[in-house]
Amino acid sequence: MVYVTSPYAPRARREAINLVLKQGLSNAEAARRSGVSRSTIGKWLSKAKELELHHSAYVPTLSSAPLNSPNALPLEIVNAIVVERNSAGRCARVVHHELSIKDVIVSLSSVKRTIRRKGLTRPVSKWKRYRVPVPRPPVLTVGDLVQIDTIHFIRDDGSHFYVYTLIDLYSRAAYAEYSTVCNQRSSFCFAMRGQNYLGISFNTMQADNGPEFQKWFNDQLQAKGIILRHSRVRQCNDNAYIERFNRTLQDECLSSHPIEATVLQKLKLYLNYYNNERPHLGINCNTPGSLLPSS
Repeated sequence: MVYVTSPYAPRARREAINLVLKQGLSNAEAARRSGVSRSTIGKWLSKAKELELHHSAYVPTLSSAPLNSPNALPLEIVNAIVVERNSAGRCARVVHHELSIKDVIVSLSSVKRTIRRKGLTRPVSKWKRYRVPVPRPPVLTVGDLVQIDTIHFIRDDGSHFYVYTLIDLYSRAAYAEYSTVCNQRSSFCFAMRGQNYLGISFNTMQADNGPEFQKWFNDQLQAKGIILRHSRVRQCNDNAYIERFNRTLQDECLSSHPIEATVLQKLKLYLNYYNNERPHLGINCNTPGSLLPSS
């Protein structure tokens, strides 16, 4: 009989064998009413008994894959892969390298396949959504790419206050704001005020994957003609410019534990110094303000 993959087949099997189990019909009569052969009814009855199924449980379609293969990995190699993966917790490539040192001959694809089959891969969050990658644009003029981030500070009572920061990669001109909230609305409003402060139009904005830079923030930027690009996960150099500015801001202006009441005034004075007086090595010791268009 042809192997069946229909999702309705398990229910049809249960209804057929219940003609025998509940209504007391013979295998031949149940087969005639169900449109299958008598031997098929017998096989279904045997399968239900083997699986110890209740009279209301559907008879599942078992996999057609063979139980064994002449090309299957030996059990000792499979166990070696599992042990190495569990002990080191490293990726398949590292596991393959460590096994080769121990003279265990196995291909990289077999290591990957074994790790996947044994359920040793990291679980993917059910909330994870696919995000279309946006290529990093070439930085040829002001506004081509602006990086945005948030610095979190902790008060004595354990609550937080924040400093939003952004930097234009072409001119290195920066803007920062003190904030008591950190959400998508405050992020968007900060970005718009930063655009007005620098006097340039943003073409592409890059942020990390924080909750304050998600879908609503992206939608609002798109409405303004600004493309949002997220930094790649576990790529520490993707946001290098804004992270360096955050460090400079804390070293030269705020410190790691600033007094909240003084943050607003300090930022105002420091931004004027940073953009208009402080030479920047990345732009040949020019000031960021000198590369901005004159108002």
